[in-house]
Amino acid sequence: QGASSAAGTGGTGGRASDSSFTQTNCSFTQTEVKEVHILEPRTREALQHYCQLTLDPNTAHRHLRLSKLNRKVTREREIQSYPGHPERFDEYAQVLCREGLSGRSYWETKWSGAVVSIAVSYKEISRKGLGDACALGFNDKSWSLECSHSSYCFRHNSKITKLPARPSSRIGVYLDHGAGTLSFYNISDTMTLLHRVQTTFTQPLYPGFWLPCPGGSVKLCDLG
Repeated sequence: QGASSAAGTGGTGGRASDSSFTQTNCSFTQTEVKEVHILEPRTREALQHYCQLTLDPNTAHRHLRLSKLNRKVTREREIQSYPGHPERFDEYAQVLCREGLSGRSYWETKWSGAVVSIAVSYKEISRKGLGDACALGFNDKSWSLECSHSSYCFRHNSKITKLPARPSSRIGVYLDHGAGTLSFYNISDTMTLLHRVQTTFTQPLYPGFWLPCPGGSVKLCDLG
């Protein structure tokens, strides 16, 4: 069940580059999905754990342009003039944040475009080449919420959970590393839990983003 095909053909097998995604109108077709129920809206009590994040230019794919303060990433058609770096993603249009999180942390992002993925990852995720080992949400080193204008789905280790919620352009993420919980929220006038993971995290987690379609963007919101 491959990342490269999910990015290229909407399926879950075979190989294709990140750029192939744009040739299929940046849409996904999920199979063998699991329906889950959304919990009741909650307040932003997690805001007390707000963390100020910055994007790491050394990890950014060359089709990603970062803002001056490294708080916004935009997917461009043109290649950016980044130097070579062992931590740079060279095939998938992904970027990680500088900060590795190991306590309680909360952050919000505002996204636009056809499809983006909002994720967390261990630092040891592979950076070079195509395949599940490099793609956020397609391996056992990363967890990802995939957002489009019509739907959400959660991905981990190539397993897909379809989330029956009306998409919002603003997503909140709450991590309690010690408790092994990772929660994604729809942010509007209320805070609605979309999905919660219960697991054991063994390393610090780095927030990250995948922007397969030109014109897509993700901005880290200021809450302090």
